[in-house]
Amino acid sequence: MHDHDTSERLASYADVLASELPDTWTSTHLPPDAKDDLTELADRIWDLDLVAASLAEHPLQQAAILSRPDGAQLVLLDRHDERDGFLLAAVAPRALPDEAYRAVPEPNGIALADDPFLGAEQVAGDLLARYDSALAQVRHNALGGIQPSQPDRVVLTWQPDGSVATGPVDDRAGAILVDNGFIQDPQSGIYRLSSDDTQAQARALREIGPQLDALGIGTALQHPAGRTAPTSAPASMPPSPASSRAPATRAR
Repeated sequence: MHDHDTSERLASYADVLASELPDTWTSTHLPPDAKDDLTELADRIWDLDLVAASLAEHPLQQAAILSRPDGAQLVLLDRHDERDGFLLAAVAPRALPDEAYRAVPEPNGIALADDPFLGAEQVAGDLLARYDSALAQVRHNALGGIQPSQPDRVVLTWQPDGSVATGPVDDRAGAILVDNGFIQDPQSGIYRLSSDDTQAQARALREIGPQLDALGIGTALQHPAGRTAPTSAPASMPPSPASSRAPATRAR
């Protein structure tokens, strides 16, 4: 089979697979000439079993990336044996520290049947559940000293660099945070408010309290041990910390 035919087959399979998976997925084909993207992708393939063994003998020459709006990604690869079908592996999130992967088992990839409709059933019944579980663990681990928020309470934590951060929150609270200058990291879900302009930071913190309160969402401003909050911090927000929960950590 010619390389062009192989690429078309991989891309077509990925398109159908993406349309059949639960939730919303999109597919992007990386051809052989996308060498830098393929190299970066290979480094993030989250597998120590079937797919890792294949890549050790056959470096990545092309791939299709399946992406979900929350940042989850899967990668579809050619099989280099006499069987039909493809290999599918999870992709580790970008920009998370190695410590976030500690004690999190790899969501090792699977071999898919040549039929993408049957392949989608395989993914939904196996790899997706393991991947979503691993993603949730590493994202939680990446929170570090940031206390998790609850649906009815946003916990804000001062950071050593003077910024303020909060863990993932629902869409209503997230919209208010973004409107007041917080920026969300797409991989960890963490919202951060920069300390570049301390007056603007203090003003934003003063304003989000009443806005969240109008939705029935409380706020708490937490100061990590050993750090004193700037004097511009709003006094109206109670500094009572959420109940502590120590995350387990382990390197990938």
